[in-house]
Amino acid sequence: MRESLSGRLGFIMLAAGCAVGLGNVWRFPYIAGRNGGGAFVLAYVAFLFVMGLPLLAAELALGRRSRLGVTGAFAVLSPPGRAKAWRRIGLAVFAGNFALMVYYTDVAGWLFRYVGIYAAGGGAGLGGRALSAFNGFTAQKGVSAAYMALAAGLAGAACAAGVTKGVERCAKAMMVSLLVLLGVLAAKALTLPGAAEAVEFYLTPDWSAFARNPGRLLFDAMGQAFFTLSVGIGCMAILGSYTDRRHSLVKESLLIIAVDTAVALAAGLVVFPACFSYGVDPQAGPGLVFAAMPEIFAKTPGGGTWGFFFFLFLSFAAFTTVMAVFECLVGGAADETRAPRPVCAAAVACAVAAFSMPCVLFDGVLEWEDFAVSQIWLPLGALAECVFVSTRIGWGWEGFRAEASEGAGPSVPRWMRPHFAVVLPVLIVAVLVYGLAAG
Repeated sequence: MRESLSGRLGFIMLAAGCAVGLGNVWRFPYIAGRNGGGAFVLAYVAFLFVMGLPLLAAELALGRRSRLGVTGAFAVLSPPGRAKAWRRIGLAVFAGNFALMVYYTDVAGWLFRYVGIYAAGGGAGLGGRALSAFNGFTAQKGVSAAYMALAAGLAGAACAAGVTKGVERCAKAMMVSLLVLLGVLAAKALTLPGAAEAVEFYLTPDWSAFARNPGRLLFDAMGQAFFTLSVGIGCMAILGSYTDRRHSLVKESLLIIAVDTAVALAAGLVVFPACFSYGVDPQAGPGLVFAAMPEIFAKTPGGGTWGFFFFLFLSFAAFTTVMAVFECLVGGAADETRAPRPVCAAAVACAVAAFSMPCVLFDGVLEWEDFAVSQIWLPLGALAECVFVSTRIGWGWEGFRAEASEGAGPSVPRWMRPHFAVVLPVLIVAVLVYGLAAG
């Protein structure tokens, strides 16, 4: 008998934990700052409803209807005679989870390391040399490998303990802690000098910035809305397979998006005031986390404590994603092989750690893997899901609509079929082409 989550809260926290990741913290403020603050935020929220909501509902519906991961769902729900072809497509989509983990666990390991540094009182020593300290840490290949293996091992252990006792329990505790930490950090940041100007820049639309380059703003907003929910690799399908039919998947998707968006917006309320107060460029991208923010904490009274809270928050954000994606890999492996869950969890943890080593050992591999997953795997996987749920060569519109609409809450209207069959594929292809061109 398939294990299920104990309740709705566990499902929402686990699914939101999968969506909430480092992109909410450093990528969202960076992209918002580059595109005029509030104007980008409005476009981002609009695209969340145009793209993110329907794609999330589609992935959840695949899992809930089939009670399987994306590979099994494609095979079971496909028309007669097409199961073999859709299973192959499902395997390709599913492999994106593994590709994501072989570099994401490396980044999670970096964050664990920084939590340890600040916990030991070493955060103050990073002032004036944060970038060189980070480069020195990543140059220590053995240390980096150990922290990466720690991230993989902890995620594997949570999955081995079971859906309810392991993954769900950890997700609830970490997501609640994450939200509390984010609230504390935002409250502190809003007391810094210049915070009012930072918030005004962040949330007030600058239409002149939109007018200067409307195409880039719209594509950046569309890309961020698409990538933030991690749809396109089937991770949400396995989570959908663990939930019941008491609530419609449109309703559940809205709640997941609300949590994810709240974290992204609140992260900006942490980053922008801190950057404005200490003259740090909020467009520093990934370097904002490991180079710019430690410099800010070194200049802030009590900065060691705030630095610890900040990196603990980031660790929770990263690890909830790692754990949820591990569950997709472990659950999918268990569905396909019928092997015991602990065996699958150990195999996944070992495989991820082994295949993460190139990322640890060689410069540039992480950036290449991130580009491959974000700009190629996710869009192509989402495109396959759109075709599967909206056309007769796959599951078909009526089957998907009935599943996504079952339960209390909003349903999928009939008139949305052209949106799934035409509008979404066009937007996904646009994201793919723009990402490849920009890369």
